[in-house]
Amino acid sequence: MKYIGPDFYQITGLLTEEELLVQQTAYDFVQEKFMPLIREHHRAGTFPVELIPELGGLGFLGANLPEEAGGANVSNVAYGLIMHELERGDSGLRSLASVQGGLVMYPIWRYGSGEQKSRWLPRLASGSTIGCFGLTEPDFGSNPGGLITRARRVSDGWLLNGAKMWITNGSLADVALVWAKDDEGIVRGFLVEKGTAGFSAPEMTGKLSLRASVTSELILQDVLVPEEAVLPGVEGLIGPLSCLTQARYSIAWGAIGAAVDCYQTALRYAKERKQFSRPIAGYQLTQAKLTDMLEEITKALLLAIQLGRLKDGGKMDFTQVSLAKRNNVKIARDIARSAREILGANGILDEYPVQRHAMNLESVYTYEGTHEMHTLIVGQKITGLNAFD
Repeated sequence: MKYIGPDFYQITGLLTEEELLVQQTAYDFVQEKFMPLIREHHRAGTFPVELIPELGGLGFLGANLPEEAGGANVSNVAYGLIMHELERGDSGLRSLASVQGGLVMYPIWRYGSGEQKSRWLPRLASGSTIGCFGLTEPDFGSNPGGLITRARRVSDGWLLNGAKMWITNGSLADVALVWAKDDEGIVRGFLVEKGTAGFSAPEMTGKLSLRASVTSELILQDVLVPEEAVLPGVEGLIGPLSCLTQARYSIAWGAIGAAVDCYQTALRYAKERKQFSRPIAGYQLTQAKLTDMLEEITKALLLAIQLGRLKDGGKMDFTQVSLAKRNNVKIARDIARSAREILGANGILDEYPVQRHAMNLESVYTYEGTHEMHTLIVGQKITGLNAFD
């Protein structure tokens, strides 16, 4: 068994048989179940929700979490390879899985009460219940410390007021993990159930990117939640930021999958498409583009594997995740554009996946921390100086 993708540096040797088997399983699922559906869902701006329980059944939701958390307890590299394959299909598919596992299951497992864990984790892992993560607000994205959603303690629990924006899975979700500030300015996490009075999640429409993904607002108007809905194990921004580290790790791997799909599509096309009596792959400029793509994919994959090994060893630093997210999404975005150039006019047709990936990556480039924010995170780490102010 070998790594499924361009393997110019014999990357197979860096992966275990279990990791390769996990990747193969994810690849087969995407090819057999997802790819026949993606074109119509992309056109319609919908997500194939019938596949969510299948993702759960394969152990792809929270796969790197321990079994007691509902996860499959696979290595973080194996988990990364799952994200790689899901985003090779579409960013929307990977987004659903990484939000469910990294932004909902992870914080419940790490910070939740025993009752919260037993109630939610098995259902989230199986895909029978969907979750979402409510942090970003209409006026506060890159600066989560500025969030204005408020939680006021009352006699029978907490009263939440505010709004969230750009929430993946929001309109599908049975439970939303909402982050809000209490009267003392302390950020807390609240599990808000669908159907709670004053809580709504209207879907956002008109997107030209991540069309096969449900993106929503969360509106909270005097939403009363009981004390047992609060995550008891964390206070302050460390809670949501630790969750974002998990999601950004997923993205660092997922972006490579999108890049690989664009590269392999362009390579096949270049070998078949003839101009002036020979394949365009035989021309110097095309070969230069393909070589650049392969070079960047190889570097990104080596970076992601080492990041996964550090994570497995408990040595990963969040700034290393920033570097990987920053680099890998950038190269994927550039590769999608180069692939579109090789395909020429055909590159804009949804018969091919390239333009769909290109549009998706425009969102991935700025969500879960913009490219510029990750630049400053790494910059602060290497200089010791804060450039955010």
